[in-house]
Amino acid sequence: MKIDVLTLFPQMFSALNESILGRAQSKNLININVVNIRDFSADKHKKCDDYTFGGGAGMVMMPQPVCDAFDSLDITDDTLRIFMSPKGKKLDQQLVKELSEKKHLVLLCGHYEGVDQRALDLNIDMEISIGDYVLTGGELPAMVLIDAVSRHIPDVLGSSESAKDESFSDNMLEYPQYTRPQVFRGLEVPPVLLSGNHKKIDEWRGEQKKKITLQNRPDLLKKED
Repeated sequence: MKIDVLTLFPQMFSALNESILGRAQSKNLININVVNIRDFSADKHKKCDDYTFGGGAGMVMMPQPVCDAFDSLDITDDTLRIFMSPKGKKLDQQLVKELSEKKHLVLLCGHYEGVDQRALDLNIDMEISIGDYVLTGGELPAMVLIDAVSRHIPDVLGSSESAKDESFSDNMLEYPQYTRPQVFRGLEVPPVLLSGNHKKIDEWRGEQKKKITLQNRPDLLKKED
């Protein structure tokens, strides 16, 4: 998968070069290209924002640099262009899976008070939100989306079972995990996990998933009804 990110702050995306995503890029499993919108500004000072028509607080990203940045990309029929916005469709596991099946994503990160609507009308296919709250820009939401989507790309995770068996994979939260030592600060690993009886272990994990989901996110269980 190829992912282009349009942003005013490309340095923020250095975090994507670490850990699992860093290894995935080195193996060419994903190709993340970060584009600095300022490079396309026609202003000699590389200004990309201006006051909003009609008045109001804050500045708005101008359409020219954003549109020229989009024009520099190889956009095809397989490209999905996304604006990270609190007004967008909420990102959930089902949407993550759908996005992971795309060949090319372009993520536009807004900043300040937003982006000139004409730039969105000309370039954006859908808007996505990571939650009902407002952040200072679209960079962190874009990184959340990239991380979540990348986990569903073949061979990115060490085990093919990892993405299948984690939280939200079946509308339930994940069961508790334990490792060595067997006893730590007086707390013991549940005996069933040491039994070697995989049927009982699977049953215990299923019970724990339902218990934790009922306690923390009962709304997820309603989706199964």
